[in-house]
Amino acid sequence: MAIVKVIEVIASSEKSIEDAIQNAVSEVSKSIRNIDSVYVKDIKAHVKDGKITTYGVICNLSFRVDNAAD
Repeated sequence: MAIVKVIEVIASSEKSIEDAIQNAVSEVSKSIRNIDSVYVKDIKAHVKDGKITTYGVICNLSFRVDNAAD
């Protein structure tokens, strides 16, 4: 039986929402293996002087837990 864990992360980007999501996955991938999916819970953008300066996302990342018996 596969065990799947879910963690919540916050990430940002000065480029785009897509880049913010990729930043979340890239950072988590440095310490967690077997990431299966990312669910974007919330999106926001910071605005200064009428222009978007950064994009932010709150994501749930799902990953399979290794089974030592396998």
